[in-house]
Amino acid sequence: MPDAAFGVLAEFESAEALVDAARAARAAGYRNLDAFTPFPLPELNAVLRLRDNRVLWLGLAGGLFGCALAFAMQVFTNVDYPINAGGRPLYAISAFAVIAFELTILFAALTPAIGMLALNGLPRLHHPVFAARRFGRATRDRFFLCVLADDPQFEPRETARWLRTLEPASVELVTA
Repeated sequence: MPDAAFGVLAEFESAEALVDAARAARAAGYRNLDAFTPFPLPELNAVLRLRDNRVLWLGLAGGLFGCALAFAMQVFTNVDYPINAGGRPLYAISAFAVIAFELTILFAALTPAIGMLALNGLPRLHHPVFAARRFGRATRDRFFLCVLADDPQFEPRETARWLRTLEPASVELVTA
């Protein structure tokens, strides 16, 4: 039984050619695209419509949770084991500020870091594009555009033929 297609991968020699190809793919109706580059291309984010802000919200939620945890922990401790030290009240909010600040920063840093790894599906030891013949150059000097197989307009031969009209260095079918 033949392997299912993951997508069609086109290799380009310059960043400008990749961005132009991604724009052309959008204009041609392709929606599920991915790009692989040796360095970040900010203009590619708009073309690929990468606007996922879930990690930012995870940071906010983690910070709020850390602050609430710190206050709850200290209030519970003062209720469970009350000590009148220096005439301060049992619920001195100003005394709680240092621990609350520390736990807020700790959770606001760790939650998005762990969440980013989980949302990216990492650690991922294998990805289908790793099997592409020339994909090793994606970390050095080549730029790759992949039209994914779950795109509604995807048809392997037709998509490969269309990508060849963009004059890439190579076009390859990637199997899952």
